[in-house]
Amino acid sequence: QVQLVESGGGLVQAGGSLRLSCAASGITFSANTMGWYRQAPGKQRELVATITSSRFENYADSVKGRFTISRDNAKNTVYLQMNSLKPEDTAVYYCTSHYYQTNYWGQGTQVTVSS
Repeated sequence: QVQLVESGGGLVQAGGSLRLSCAASGITFSANTMGWYRQAPGKQRELVATITSSRFENYADSVKGRFTISRDNAKNTVYLQMNSLKPEDTAVYYCTSHYYQTNYWGQGTQVTVSS
């Protein structure tokens, strides 16, 4: 059974930092592209960042220079370090895994940035 379990969300003031974690099980973690998406109220889900099995990173323009994605294959965990947070970063953040046509999603973790 595949599980992607996010943690680390919460309430933070603008300018602050949070680190999200996603622990994966039931997949060959090292072979998967891992990613983070987010969905704000009333908006579509959008890509935040991805990291491939070879550790190539990709970011949405809105988070470049502020967020960093990383992975620890020994722990089957992907991270999202979020710095200089803005109120517009408020959303539910979802962890994803991707391997060819197979995609899995976590349940999400809420991030709220107050102004």
